[in-house]
Amino acid sequence: MKIHEYQAKQFFKDYNIPVPKGMTAETVEEALDAASAIGSFPLVIKAQVHAGGRGKGGGIKRVNDIDELRYTASEMLGKMLVTPQTGIEGRPIDRILIEEALDIKKEIYTGITIDRSKACAILLMSPKGGMEIENIAALSPEEVFVENVDPYIGLRDFQAKRICYCLELDQSFLNEASNIAMNLYRLFIEKDCSLAEINPLVTTGRGELVALDAKITFDDNALFRHSDVSALRDYHQENALEVEASKYNLNYIKLKGNVGCMVNGAGLAMATMDLIKHIGAEPANFLDVGGGATARMITEGLKILLSDKEVKVIFINIFGGILRCDTLATGLVDAAREFGINLPVVVRLEGTNIEKGKTILEASGFRFTISEGMGCAALLVAEETSKLNQE
Repeated sequence: MKIHEYQAKQFFKDYNIPVPKGMTAETVEEALDAASAIGSFPLVIKAQVHAGGRGKGGGIKRVNDIDELRYTASEMLGKMLVTPQTGIEGRPIDRILIEEALDIKKEIYTGITIDRSKACAILLMSPKGGMEIENIAALSPEEVFVENVDPYIGLRDFQAKRICYCLELDQSFLNEASNIAMNLYRLFIEKDCSLAEINPLVTTGRGELVALDAKITFDDNALFRHSDVSALRDYHQENALEVEASKYNLNYIKLKGNVGCMVNGAGLAMATMDLIKHIGAEPANFLDVGGGATARMITEGLKILLSDKEVKVIFINIFGGILRCDTLATGLVDAAREFGINLPVVVRLEGTNIEKGKTILEASGFRFTISEGMGCAALLVAEETSKLNQE
C-alpha cells in the first residue's frame, strides 16, 4: 500500500527524521492560511499523488509571493497530474503540500527495501541524490553503496556509519546521517514496509540535514497489524477496478491490452500473460483468483473483467486443485446469468472435477469456448483477436 508524501513525513517526524516545515491544503484558502502559518517566502507547492516524477509533470512548483501561491494552488487543486509513472490518465490532485524552500547544498539518496535474491533488507545510499535509484545504478553504479541487513540482527550502528563515510559528506553531518539511516530502518521494520525512501536527503545552508522528500510503501499482507496505516489508504489514487477486486481478495492489476485474463496462481498468471504476448495480443490485466476461490469470487472476478471497456476477449485459464473446475464453472455461469456476456470467452480447464466443469459450461447455453490445452487455447484467443483487428 502506498501513502502520500505528507503522510510519510508524519511517520518521519515520529521516528526523529527531520523534515521541512510544511502544511497541507485542499482549497486555495487553506493554502493561503498554510503560507501564513509557515511565515515566509519562498515556498514550494507539491501535488500529493501516488506517483513519482511529479516535477516533470508540473506537480512541484516554487512560489515567491502570495499571488504566485494563489495562482499555483488554483491551477493544481482539482486537476489531473500526468507524470511518467501515471500513464496518460494521470492522478487526481485533491491535496497539496506547502513547504518552506530550503537552501540546498548537497543531495543524497537514502532508501531501504528488500533484496529478494539475498532474502534480507538492504540499506542503499548514494551521493547522487535527487535521481531515481535505478538511474543512479545505470549511470554511476560505483556511487551506489549497499549494506545488507541480517534479519536476525538488524541494521547495526557501524554499518550505518560505514555507508555514510562513502557519501562525500562534511564530517559534521556524519553522525546525524547515520542516525537518520538507523531511524529509517526502525520505521521500515516496525511498520512492515516494503520500501522506505528519502530522495533526496539534503544538507542546507543553515547546516541542517533534512528529508526533502518521503516515500513509503507498506506490505499489504501485514496491514492487519497496523490499523493506523490502513486508515491512510487513498482510494481516489487507485484504479477503481483494482479497489473493487481487493474487496473480494482478488489479485488484480490493470494493464493496457484487450485480452482479459482470469487465472489461479501467480505463476500460471504470468505464464498466461507471456502466452498472450507470444500470439501477438496484449493482456488487459493480471487477475489471480487464488487457489481457494469460491464461486462468488469467480463471479465477481468475471464482473470486473466485463467492467473494463478495453476487454474484447476473455481468456480463463484454471488448473483445478483446491479451486475445483466445477466451482469455477458454476461461478462463470452465475456471472453470465447475472451480468450477461457478449464477448468471446475461451476457457481452458485442467485438474479436479474437470468433466463436471465442462458439463456445467456446455449446458449453460452461453458463449464459452472450451479448450483442451494451453496451446489450443492460445490459438483460439489469437483467432478471436484477429477477428477484432479485421473489424
